[in-house]
Amino acid sequence: MPSSHTLDRVAVTFDDDHAVANAGLVLTASLAQHLGLDELADEVVHLDNRPGAGHEGAKVMTLVHSIVVGGDCIDDVDVLRTASTPSVLGHRVLAPSTIGTFLRSFTFGHVRQLDKLTGEALKRAWAAGAGPGDQPMTIDLDSTIEEVHGYAKQGAAFGHTRQRGYHPLVATRADTGEVLHCRQRTGSANTARGSVRFLDELVARVRRAGSTGELTLRGDSGFWSKKFIKACVRHRMRFSLTVRAFPHVKAAIAAIPKDAWVDIDYTPDGHAQLAETSLDGHRLIVRRTRLVGRQAMLWPDWRHHAFITNRDGDMVDLDTDHRAHAVVELAIRDLKEGSGWNHAPSGKFFANSAWLVIAAFAHNLLRWTTLIGGLATGPIVAKTTRRRYLTLPGRLTRSARHTTLHLATRWPRQRAFTAALARIRAVVLAC
Repeated sequence: MPSSHTLDRVAVTFDDDHAVANAGLVLTASLAQHLGLDELADEVVHLDNRPGAGHEGAKVMTLVHSIVVGGDCIDDVDVLRTASTPSVLGHRVLAPSTIGTFLRSFTFGHVRQLDKLTGEALKRAWAAGAGPGDQPMTIDLDSTIEEVHGYAKQGAAFGHTRQRGYHPLVATRADTGEVLHCRQRTGSANTARGSVRFLDELVARVRRAGSTGELTLRGDSGFWSKKFIKACVRHRMRFSLTVRAFPHVKAAIAAIPKDAWVDIDYTPDGHAQLAETSLDGHRLIVRRTRLVGRQAMLWPDWRHHAFITNRDGDMVDLDTDHRAHAVVELAIRDLKEGSGWNHAPSGKFFANSAWLVIAAFAHNLLRWTTLIGGLATGPIVAKTTRRRYLTLPGRLTRSARHTTLHLATRWPRQRAFTAALARIRAVVLAC
């Protein structure tokens, strides 16, 4: 017999004007308001007389908040327009068609305005407590493939991965996963294309933002070149760059004495050793590995991985730190997995360039909310933060000139949420 409590008896109707979708956005919106990001966008981004001009700050923040809660296409901003949701954002929410026109109006110069906006936002967030101050900071530099489909994407092409897409540069802060700088490039761009100019802008940006400590840059072999190393030295940066197996590199490794190799604890299924020599006047640290036991039949020879560095310290510690460069992939995962970098939404190259920078802005806003709100208990994972603190059901009511956002009772992390909101509301924008 069918139960009298069957879900078929539950009536469903869309009639609540007080409902709030993703009510936890009050956290990120409050931080954005206290940092003055809406007004800052209005000051910095100007489309002049182009289609889509006007209310640039509201349009940028509409996209930012849509991406913060996992939006990965322009149509997703419609979720922010439901019922009373705009009331917890602190700015006007624009329609998807308006946002599309706005993005398609961008030129190279307008994308550079967005770069300026994100740099100033970084400065404000770091001044509010999210920054490294005078402590050393490690920066990871990488490139990634922003995959697209179809033939109508301007500038998209097949690169070394044989995937059609764009090939942006991205620099992240190792301990927090913040995007410090990013730059859209065509899909066929070489990894190192524009990297020296990118590094110049990156260093200038983090110094303006308030980082006064020693900077260390980690990167893979795509950035290993004399010009790039010279730029690192010019900026007085420490660097750690993987090198390619060129003939002179192989010769340097082959010249290492047998008794110079030191065993390290690297993998339980193999044998690993470290040794050090020099290359082009810098330290060359080499790790070699091979399989042991039955697996040795698959690859009995040593495999070498080497990196060049100007850093002081024990080679074992430096090798461990260099391998930690892999954390950049965690930040890229958060940017792509169900979020802004998942794909490029427009057929125009500069629209997609603008989208890339705004998505990085949203990525950072989520991390600043986590850091300043005291919500970080380990590595920051965007998906986890969204689920725990942003995608909450809510309802907005007004009574006696007071507005109340009602959230679900017995929410598992309501104490952390309340404490974070209090910390964020205590933020004062530095003059």
